[in-house]
Amino acid sequence: VKHADGWLEGRHVEVRVTPEGSPAANYGFDVTPRRLVTGLITERGVCEANEKSIRALFPEHAP
Repeated sequence: VKHADGWLEGRHVEVRVTPEGSPAANYGFDVTPRRLVTGLITERGVCEANEKSIRALFPEHAP
């Protein structure tokens, strides 16, 4: 995002929010509802989307 817009004293205005010439990378993502996620793909393999399965793949992070 390089600009923001809105209303100021009854008129529509746009302002720059980054320095002139600044590159911008505006990555977008969405949040998938938990009920729709049944598995996770990781660098160590695929597992079910639950704590027990994740801990089995990453035991060094388990308490």
